Amino acid sequence: MDSFSTVIRTASHEQHVEAETSTFMSDLLGGRLGVDAYARYTEQLWFVYEALEAGAGRLASDPVAGPFIRPELFRLSALERDLAHLRGAGWRAGLSALPATRAYAERVRECAESWPAGYVAHHYTRYLGDLSGGQIIRDRAEKAWGFEKKGDGVRFYVFEEVGNPAAFKREYRELLDAVRADDLEKQRVVAECKKAFALNTGVFLALGEEFPLSA
Repeated sequence: MDSFSTVIRTASHEQHVEAETSTFMSDLLGGRLGVDAYARYTEQLWFVYEALEAGAGRLASDPVAGPFIRPELFRLSALERDLAHLRGAGWRAGLSALPATRAYAERVRECAESWPAGYVAHHYTRYLGDLSGGQIIRDRAEKAWGFEKKGDGVRFYVFEEVGNPAAFKREYRELLDAVRADDLEKQRVVAECKKAFALNTGVFLALGEEFPLSA
């Protein structure tokens, strides 16, 4: 029988690929969009991570979500440094969430408040994704827009407090395997992972509409 972490990874593989290969992401990584599109994407991430991390303190003592609350993963202050670099000191005044982003952040907040196992699904899809695929985005962004290596503008992708990402991901998967939930609850968590990827893809689609490539 497959471990829970394997079940989650396999079940959400299709959505994962869909998110990664969205037109917006392909155009961004292919260097076909300007730094403004990257900055707009970074703004959307702020809303999602604000929802993820605002509820973290309260969940730290929760038997299901608690083990996943790791301050070394927190991204909000890194995002805020990136936004100050990208948008200037007054970045907060111009911050706006796309409707798709609002829906995503709302769902994360909902889970954080009333369903810890569902919160774990969002935690997994975000942080493990950032530790992995995020590094490709960082590399491309540094090359495309001349950000200082691992400096302001790409700090979101730099996990300074995670010394060994491979070991950390292994440990994280062990936490998933040890999650205190019955089979039915685990099925709900897998479904929530799929939903998380779908919500993320929705943000990419909306960004793609905002930044269409001129024909």
